[in-house]
Amino acid sequence: MNEWLIVTVIIALVGLITTIAKPLLALNTSIVKLTTKIEGMTEDLSELTERNSKSHERLWAHNDKQDKKLENHETRIQHLEEKA
Repeated sequence: MNEWLIVTVIIALVGLITTIAKPLLALNTSIVKLTTKIEGMTEDLSELTERNSKSHERLWAHNDKQDKKLENHETRIQHLEEKA
């Protein structure tokens, strides 16, 4: 009877270890995949931020150019109104 008790305990321990190990391995795999995706998204976000900054610089430069043209037009209109 003692031998069967030892065999039963060993089988129970193997079952318990298997029951715990399988979900832990699946969880570890999921964590690795998520970490990889987050790293990729972080790189993409930094690239997007850089492109966004460059785009804003171009927009502000164009805006400054338009402001100078508007000032020139206003000056020209004032000169024309003074002549009339």
